[in-house]
Amino acid sequence: MRTYLDAKAMAKSLREAMRETGVDLTHSAALELVARQFGLPNWNVLSAKIGAAGTTDGEGAGDAPFAFEPPVPIMRIFDEAKAREFYCGFLGFSVDWEHRFGDDFPLYCQVSRANLRLHLSEHAGDATPGGNMVVFMTGIAAFHAELKAKDYRYMKPGIVDQDWGAEMQVTDPFSNRMRFIERKPD
Repeated sequence: MRTYLDAKAMAKSLREAMRETGVDLTHSAALELVARQFGLPNWNVLSAKIGAAGTTDGEGAGDAPFAFEPPVPIMRIFDEAKAREFYCGFLGFSVDWEHRFGDDFPLYCQVSRANLRLHLSEHAGDATPGGNMVVFMTGIAAFHAELKAKDYRYMKPGIVDQDWGAEMQVTDPFSNRMRFIERKPD
């Protein structure tokens, strides 16, 4: 299930990826390309379809008085530079936005990669360090190979074959754990 917010994040990621290859896209051009990825002729059609249904596949439409979007976990961080090194440098996330209440205030930001969004917070009380989350995914072997190639000095994850599927665990510099799991086929 992809939502309107996901589509906008996809456009932003596409622009950043293209910029890294020397191609500069406008925001509107990126939105048009994302609409094509959804199999639609243009952004206006995608925007209307998502607005009407809540999602691109029609889920959430109908008689239900509400719809849910995927949760966004909050990860407690204590050092902005270390968080950026881990989440952006190692895991390959992009910063979507940042917020501070003023100069020299704690950071609150959103990072994302594909359909996974996380909030990182330096605010005491937003989350407890040492949290644990499960991220279901496909392509875990390719993701593992990407991380291994980065040779990040503080984390050398492996893949463990569990009863429920292949699992790779990473721990950020603040003791928050992410367990990436590719489920075994039924």
